Amino acid sequence: MKRTVNATLDAFARFLGNKCGATAIEYTLIASIISLSIILGAGMLGGSVRTFFDRIAEQVTQATNG
Repeated sequence: MKRTVNATLDAFARFLGNKCGATAIEYTLIASIISLSIILGAGMLGGSVRTFFDRIAEQVTQATNG
């Protein structure tokens, strides 16, 4: 019985000492933040580009009608 308890405690100690899971979670969080930044940046850029081309289209329309 004591051997089983020691083996269980040793396995638990190894589990607590294992940093691979924490590193994976940290990298996942970093990747998520980068992805969110790219998505938000692309959305803002897309809106700006659309506004720019709408202004150009309006000026071309006025020039051809004017």
